[in-house]
Amino acid sequence: MAKVFEKGKMVPVPSHSIIPERDIDKSPILECSHLGIDFGGLRAVDDFNLTIGRTEIAGLIGPNGAGKTTVFNLLTKVYQPTRGTILLDGLDTSGKTTAQINRMGIARTFQNIRLFDNLSVEDNVKIGLHNQERYSALTGVLRLPKYWRQEKAAHERALELLSIFHMEDLASAKAGSLPYGAQRRLEIIRALGTNPSLLLLDEPAAGMNPSETAELMENIVKIRDTFQIAILLIEHDMSLVMGICEGICVLNFGQIIAKGTATEIQNNPEVIKAYLGSGEKEA
Repeated sequence: MAKVFEKGKMVPVPSHSIIPERDIDKSPILECSHLGIDFGGLRAVDDFNLTIGRTEIAGLIGPNGAGKTTVFNLLTKVYQPTRGTILLDGLDTSGKTTAQINRMGIARTFQNIRLFDNLSVEDNVKIGLHNQERYSALTGVLRLPKYWRQEKAAHERALELLSIFHMEDLASAKAGSLPYGAQRRLEIIRALGTNPSLLLLDEPAAGMNPSETAELMENIVKIRDTFQIAILLIEHDMSLVMGICEGICVLNFGQIIAKGTATEIQNNPEVIKAYLGSGEKEA
């Protein structure tokens, strides 16, 4: 039997969205207003509005080609929006680069795993820690005491993060030698190394078996509770989405067709028609 995860009660906020009740006394971590992007004459995303609470686990779902990954690319400034605004922790992200957005607090994983296969598991995690380095290039080249102190701290932090997925014993293994599911977990750990306030997961359960997916669900909740951060995930596995996501946004042809709780989304006729099927049972 699948484990049931406790979810926060969702309450309305002035932006006509809903966030978990536990976050109501804190400003949202993310506010997207009328966000859109055009590629030539194609409106890939149009009038996208989304608010995410500071410790919310949110879902972004929709058919293939609906624009979900494009939204992630807008949030991380892989693409600059054609229109609309993105506020991260109340700050306007207009004109920021991908690196600047990462330092502001957004980290992400990708549909296709992007690890440094020939580097060790630990070194992959340390790459995620790069934006917390506080020594000069000269200090690094000369291997001055400050360099060694920070290297020791990075080693300890990498092992601490790996322990979330019980992977600390694999620290010296090559990343490319790991099984698929472990590579997925490593990519999440590396993203956490940047110390985000909002973690974007792009199909984290892709390629996982039911047992691995169940473990992933537990770990996503554990990450939220441990780090007290918000998580927005794209996922086609509806058992995962409905099992842990508190607020869910549904895209179709680049536009939002529904927002709500898992129960509301499962019973929304537009969602059933566009994404979950007709709902008609076979004879």
